[in-house]
Amino acid sequence: MRSGLTELDAIVSVARHRSFRTAATSLGLSTSALSHAVAALEARIGVRLFHRTTRSVTLTAAGEQFVQEIAPALATIRGAIEQAGDQRDTPRGVLRINTSLGAAQQVMQPLVFEYLRRYPEMQVDIVTEGRLIDIVLEGFDAGIRLAEMVPQDMIAVPLGPSQRLVVVGSPAYFAEHGVPRTPVDLLQRPCIRSRMPGGAVWRWEFERRGETQQIDVKGPLTLDDGALMLQAARNGVGLAYLSEWNVAPDLAAGTLRCVLEDWTPAFDGLCLYYPGRRHVPAGLRAMIELIREQRTAAGRPPRRARK
Repeated sequence: MRSGLTELDAIVSVARHRSFRTAATSLGLSTSALSHAVAALEARIGVRLFHRTTRSVTLTAAGEQFVQEIAPALATIRGAIEQAGDQRDTPRGVLRINTSLGAAQQVMQPLVFEYLRRYPEMQVDIVTEGRLIDIVLEGFDAGIRLAEMVPQDMIAVPLGPSQRLVVVGSPAYFAEHGVPRTPVDLLQRPCIRSRMPGGAVWRWEFERRGETQQIDVKGPLTLDDGALMLQAARNGVGLAYLSEWNVAPDLAAGTLRCVLEDWTPAFDGLCLYYPGRRHVPAGLRAMIELIREQRTAAGRPPRRARK
């Protein structure tokens, strides 16, 4: 492994991930090569930058100061390299995107596959997780989330149509438990509870003509994955509150039915978002242009990005 910027990138990556293994993966290196590079730099400057144990990696006081000093400079240098590379006819490199699993499933076919077809010299690295992270701090070029979840300091590019959550159950479930007519009726029926990434159980939210209700539903099963909730609903375990996109095939096939539809209005859909205070890499610009092209082709005007 050569010295110079690569070693500094290694230090910043280990500091960010608090793990040599994860940092090595993000940089495309072996763990041993990364560890050797960090140790070599520490030996050269004569200061230990990390406390290492078999279970954790943390920065020393000197390491904290070192990373704070070099991280902005590295970002500036990478930006200059990216701007120089923008002179190429075709984008080349890696586009790192953070998103939720459900959002990734929605954008793979219409967006990501087409992007890779058009730009064969680009790679797309997608990390899915439920929690909302700081994409700048974690080293991502962009994120994809529902519009309401996008941080206010980010530029947001509308990605798809509006979305809607729906309450669904199987025909067998309704035959046994009846059909709820209002959100309050859910308190008397078994539901599939949803655990949020932070650990709290989500209260189902409803709105109709300005009236809002939050219902802390009860039921025999609590899950943190939409696919598992869908499976449980199909089997009559309880009612589930899921994205209409996820349940559309079941609704069409009749294996699930919607209820309380007048209490579940549509809301703004997915957005791709990125920081506006830094240079936009050519690969990300190409993704943004593809999004706008697809929105125009679908008859959805390319709304201005939120700044």
